[in-house]
Amino acid sequence: MEHKFVIGDIVELKKQHPCGSKEWEVTRVGADFKIKCLGCKHQVMIPRTKFEKSVKKIIKSVAGE
Repeated sequence: MEHKFVIGDIVELKKQHPCGSKEWEVTRVGADFKIKCLGCKHQVMIPRTKFEKSVKKIIKSVAGE
């Protein structure tokens, strides 16, 4: 089953951010996702397809699934 991402979800991406963290918080959903690095607070906009491919696992889901 595909996970429906919502604002506030904490995810681990496959690639590490230059600051050393792999954990990101979803701050916007839609055709593009806005994610915030939990290590250095850097924010990036990323297309939905690229985001969904790069998610390794969901650490904390706001939806409670």
